[in-house]
Amino acid sequence: MTILVIEHEDEAPIGILGERWQEVGHVLAIRRPYLGDDQPAYLGPEHDALVVLGGHMGANDDAEHGWLTQTKALLADTTRRGEQPVLGICLGHQLLTVAMGGVVGRNPSGRAIGLTPIGLTPSGHADPLLMGTDGHYAIQYNDDVALENPSGATILARTADGRTQAARFGPLSWGVQFHPEVTGAIFSAWSGATAEQVSSAYAAEPTLRSTWTAFADRFLALIPSARS
Repeated sequence: MTILVIEHEDEAPIGILGERWQEVGHVLAIRRPYLGDDQPAYLGPEHDALVVLGGHMGANDDAEHGWLTQTKALLADTTRRGEQPVLGICLGHQLLTVAMGGVVGRNPSGRAIGLTPIGLTPSGHADPLLMGTDGHYAIQYNDDVALENPSGATILARTADGRTQAARFGPLSWGVQFHPEVTGAIFSAWSGATAEQVSSAYAAEPTLRSTWTAFADRFLALIPSARS
């Protein structure tokens, strides 16, 4: 299977998820629009799933980062058609929120950074992608959050301050505010992290890899062609 990955900056690669998908024989079609790569207008049959990664820009910064408009259109179209799975990560989650009619802005609680426990809602416990992750840790790094979720979105997880941590936007469309793909090495390259936060991320990496490799496998299982 071929997974289309939209990357927004060099420092935010596909990490753990991509390693797993390639390990089990799938193809990553990585597009880097910040370097001039084209994005498809819609997700055609040559791609089996769509993943949109994180980045330092905001979900409404289309004037400074012109490709975001097309990324949001691609996310909305793929979500509404419901034929291929969608996963938005951090900025990708925020872009998906805006694309589907929600509002994203600065987190009133301030920046979220470092290891963060997943707080599943009852819907999250039953969700085929997030199930089993309650209380497990992921790395989070964001200044912005979903201030208003789109109509019809299902909240799957919340942070301790009540902010949306994960949501489902359609039968095959998910957004996560945390970073299931990030290793200690990736996190250590991001500015703003303290030495203690970086050390904790490295120490937690075996557990992070176990939790989010299983998540990567569950995402693959949601691809319709994998179930046929």
